[in-house]
Amino acid sequence: MKKVLVLIISCMLIMTLSACGGDNSSANSSNSGVSDTGVAPSEEIVIKASNYTFDQKEYHIKKGETVKIVFENVSGNHGVLIPGLEIQLDKKHPSKVITADKPGEYEIMCSVFCGAGHSGMISKIIVE
Repeated sequence: MKKVLVLIISCMLIMTLSACGGDNSSANSSNSGVSDTGVAPSEEIVIKASNYTFDQKEYHIKKGETVKIVFENVSGNHGVLIPGLEIQLDKKHPSKVITADKPGEYEIMCSVFCGAGHSGMISKIIVE
């Protein structure tokens, strides 16, 4: 019984680790300045993070416009997570090209626990 349990846990661990090492071709195309559709961005937004704050409370994008979002870590250890736009940026993946088709407000939060002020590190992207 113990051998079967160990075998099952080992298989699950191997599958989990192999999923983490997936293909980075989409990440490479995101950093090249051209989106997956082959469209170059017409605008660039830079989100700068320092200890417990982003450089702006709001970032504005026009609906349907292709935009390159760039993350800069000014001080501390931070990342950017925008769940509504399916964006996660960090030191390894500092930019992504998107076309926001849905107007609205999308919350930006720090994706790396950075200390006591981490939970208050919030901003937003407004798609107009």
